[in-house]
This record gives sequence, structure tokens and C-alpha cells, in this order.
Amino acid sequence: MENAFTAVKVTDHVYWVGAVDWNIRDFHGYATDRGTTYNAYLVMADRVTLIDTVKKPFMDEMLSRIASVIEPSKIDFIVSNHSEMDHSGSLPAVIEAVRPEKVFASANGRTALEEHFHMNGSVGEIADGGEIDLGNMKITCYETRMLHWPDSMVSYLHEDRLLFSQDAFGMHLASTDLFDDAHPLRLLEEEAAKYYANILMPFSHLVLKALERIAGLGVDIDIVAPDHGPVWRKNIGWIFDAYRRWAEREPGNKAVIFHDTMWGSTDLMARAIADGLRAGGAGVKVLRLGSAHRSDIATELLDAGAIVVGSPTINNQIFPTVADALTYITGLKPKGLVGFAFGSYGWSGESVKHIEEALAGMRVELVAEGIKVRYVPTDEDLAACRARGVELAVKLREISGAG
Repeated sequence: MENAFTAVKVTDHVYWVGAVDWNIRDFHGYATDRGTTYNAYLVMADRVTLIDTVKKPFMDEMLSRIASVIEPSKIDFIVSNHSEMDHSGSLPAVIEAVRPEKVFASANGRTALEEHFHMNGSVGEIADGGEIDLGNMKITCYETRMLHWPDSMVSYLHEDRLLFSQDAFGMHLASTDLFDDAHPLRLLEEEAAKYYANILMPFSHLVLKALERIAGLGVDIDIVAPDHGPVWRKNIGWIFDAYRRWAEREPGNKAVIFHDTMWGSTDLMARAIADGLRAGGAGVKVLRLGSAHRSDIATELLDAGAIVVGSPTINNQIFPTVADALTYITGLKPKGLVGFAFGSYGWSGESVKHIEEALAGMRVELVAEGIKVRYVPTDEDLAACRARGVELAVKLREISGAG
């Protein structure tokens, strides 16, 4: 009987046996407009090994792909590089169906899988730098804690010079084209940057350490196989360099203005500030919530030097969509930003103060007092907003080295 889903050959010994999720549009608060993949890999060594599994609803798709190469019951080992449920959700059922000789995870991974699924000791630990003997091949596992969970590790298949990188170097992009060289580099950069900004930005200092460790392993890497998105076989140097650039996060000559509005007044202010930034020689991106998503803000901040946040006041508070975005961005810990707050109000006007408190909590350098306008801004008010944008552009040139 022909399989409904078939494996894709990555090397002479490795097959992609994952699943494509065309329909997902939200990944714990991050907009995934292009869907995603859950990548799992089958290593056809003397001891057949499965690297990671897939989200639980996609288990049958994965097993069908495996069966197109080998009977799933012939799998000897399973390696769990990351215990998050989009990679481990089907693991207990796969263990039950396959009954592998051993299941490997990091020490933290074993604990997390036990606490997720109460697996009664069916997962064993592999030490940092530990080796798995596949008979004619060898895998070495390296912990990459907090990239982006405490359990995270990568696995290197020596004979194929292949790094199974779990969530590092991935992206949310559903496609039947498995490899990076099947996609325009511009698309890869867009989705990889969005993934980095929304998943890995808080751990940038650890990304730099991981890149140093990978470089210091003394091994060649011909293929990087992440748990989401395309497999890298052409642009490996490019993605490593991009991660270093994003992790170092030098402030750019660009401001991100995000805001929402009730009756258009705060939006008018945002547009006037943006015009001042343009006139001052800075790049600017204006994102009105409702039209833009919080994860788009995070992505734009990756190469920005300034953040400007606007909100009307509602019930003495920040507008709900702005509060939501501020909470989300605060958790991502963008570094080295300057900025200010603005907003219109009717009779109390607390939103600007609350935004300033949130920005201070993010360690944003407030370059000026927030701008508050009662009801509808006058031409003079908008001119003041524009002037503030010009002032911020001067500061941006200073911190970004733009001249």
C-alpha cells in the first residue's frame, strides 16, 4: 500500500519526515501568516534514529513519511532536542508505537518531558557533549540552554556534517520546498528575522555564546536542519552571520512608532512625528495596532534605534491594544533603544505616564517628556509633534553613527 505522505531525502543517510502546518496563524502570540513546519528527521544508520517528533495532531503524517523509508518499529533510538510540545506532543504515542531501545534528551529535557507527559522513566539523559553510537555513524549532543528553553540542545551527525539545530536558525514558513535554496533570500531573511525577534531576542547574549561554541567545535557543517522551516544547505554562512548581527543588535538609524487610536487624534500625532523623523534623516516605520500585529513590532525593532509609543487614554489607562503590545515587547527585552510617549486624551490623560513607566521598565532612554494633546490636535500641536520627530532623528544619528 502506497503511503499518503513520503519522506524527503536530505543526505544519503538522513530523511525529513516532518509535517507541514499550512493553517496555523498564531504561535503563542506570534502571527504566523505563512504557516509553519514541524521538522523531524530519520537517520538511516546501523541503529536507525529519529530526531525529534511533531505536534500531536500531525503524528500520523510523520509516521507515514517514516514508513515510506522503513517500518517505524525498526527505529532504535529517538533523540529529543527540545521538549516544547510542537516537537514532543506526539512523543509518548510514538514511543508506545515504536518501542525504541533508547530515548535521549538533555537532563533538563528529560525532566521537562516527564513533567509534561508523566513518562515513568522512559526517557534517558545524554550529557552535554555526550555521544550516541549509531554503529556506522555518530551523533554528539551539545546543550544550548535557553535557546529558547532550559532543555534545548543541538545534535551533530559527524559523517554527514549535519547539525540538527532544533529551534535555532528556524522560521515559520509552510512549504513543500524543503531547502533554503528553493526560496528567495529576501523571503528567508524576512521570516528568519521575524522568528529571531519573536523567539530568540530575549536570549541574544546566549545566542552569541552558542555561535562561539559552534565555531569552536572544530567540525565542518554542510547542512543545518532546524525544527521549523527550510533546511539550510546553501546559505549557512549567511544565517550564522545574520544571527550574530541580530544578537549584537547595534542600534540603527530607524524609529518604530506603534500606537492605536479611538477617533483619529493619536494617529494624526503619529503621522506628524513620523514626518519629523523623515525630515531629520531617520528611517521610520509606523504601525497602528489593529492593522499591525505585536509580532510585526518586534521584528521592526530588530534593527531600530528608537521606539515611540502612542495611546489615547481610556478609563485612566492605556488603550488595550497598546497595553498588550507593550507587555509583549517588554518580555522580548530589546536593547539599546531611545524613545518617548505620546497620546491624546479627553479629561484625564494618564496613558502617556503609563507608557513612560513601561518604557523605563524596558530600559528605554526617554529623550524627552511625553507629548499629550487634549481631544483633537491643532496645527500647532502637530507642528510640535513633527519637531519632536526631528529632535529624535538627531539623537538617532548620534547613537547609530549615521552622521
